[in-house]
Amino acid sequence: MTGTTHDDIKLSNAQIAWRAAQDIADGAYVNLGIGLPEAVARYQPPGREAIFHTENGILNFGEAPPEGQEDWDLINAGKKAVTLKPGAAFFHHADSFAMVRGGHLDVAILGAYQVAQNGDLANWSVGARGVPAVGGAMDLVHGAKRVAVLTEHVTKKGEPKLVERCALPLTGVGCVTRVYTSLAVIDIENGRFMLREKLPAIGLEELQSLTGAELAVDGTVADLIVPEF
Repeated sequence: MTGTTHDDIKLSNAQIAWRAAQDIADGAYVNLGIGLPEAVARYQPPGREAIFHTENGILNFGEAPPEGQEDWDLINAGKKAVTLKPGAAFFHHADSFAMVRGGHLDVAILGAYQVAQNGDLANWSVGARGVPAVGGAMDLVHGAKRVAVLTEHVTKKGEPKLVERCALPLTGVGCVTRVYTSLAVIDIENGRFMLREKLPAIGLEELQSLTGAELAVDGTVADLIVPEF
């Protein structure tokens, strides 16, 4: 990475969302967290269609409507306007959380402040600039069959977001299975970060210096290749 920094080569939010979308199976029931994870709905691979769930009580919603055509009675948990697909259903939020807690979701995709090498997740905080409460994420991370995280690899201050142990309040314990960052795709297995893919332009040593816990390698690390947006 001579003459460049990781900021010069890192993936955009759209590219991170695209990469995560490639791993969603056809017909999977998926909850998308507020913020960056919401973009995953835009990038379903051809021939595959996920069924998206939102905590406020919609199943099988679609993309955002064109600007100016929003129906503000149709919103997701992040208060963003959505459209409906054929067969969409509405229900009380208590029924929505019964779906979550009953193990009926295949995947929950969330953002993060920190992810620990044992799979602990911190994606809320307290204080003047933090999220005031953990909310439904604590149900999602232990109700879904698989939990994936989308995040920048480091904070705006350059501090690692993938760490040995979370310093912030936990959303869930040992719940994360895969992390899609702006630099790499990393699985969590047996209490370790397992590096699966990385950007070709960044070396393993450089990537390790930006990670707050050891990156284990088992076999070949694939190149993280995404489209240009």
